[in-house]
Amino acid sequence: MTSEPAKQDIHAYLEELEDIPGTRVFTAARARKGYWLNQFCMTLMKADNRERFKADERAYLDEWPMTEAQKQAVLGRDYNAALDQGGNIYFLAKVFFTDEISFLQAVGTMTGMSQADYQAMMIAGGRSPVGLRSKKDPY
Repeated sequence: MTSEPAKQDIHAYLEELEDIPGTRVFTAARARKGYWLNQFCMTLMKADNRERFKADERAYLDEWPMTEAQKQAVLGRDYNAALDQGGNIYFLAKVFFTDEISFLQAVGTMTGMSQADYQAMMIAGGRSPVGLRSKKDPY
């Protein structure tokens, strides 16, 4: 007699993904939320669009049906807020490169660490898997 595998509630599974400290998993819900933010980012692949954006960032952003929170995240270069608003790190990289900063520099700002400390951590293998494993855990 074979038993069927236990079915997992998809909503419970997705909720677990929201409980990883320091991590925003790019789910379908985030993809939907950030669609226009990510589409805007992709336009920065073209030099003339980068120049238009640099000339008047707000005007360029206002051409897109993004939320005000998404626009403010871009204007403030608050990449963590952009991720919360559905941004995908690989699309947001187009903003980094438009600002002529490296991926390392931009992502380092998201950690609260200095660029040197962030780089050293990554060279050493990244964050330790030991320690805080849930946002519900006491700090």
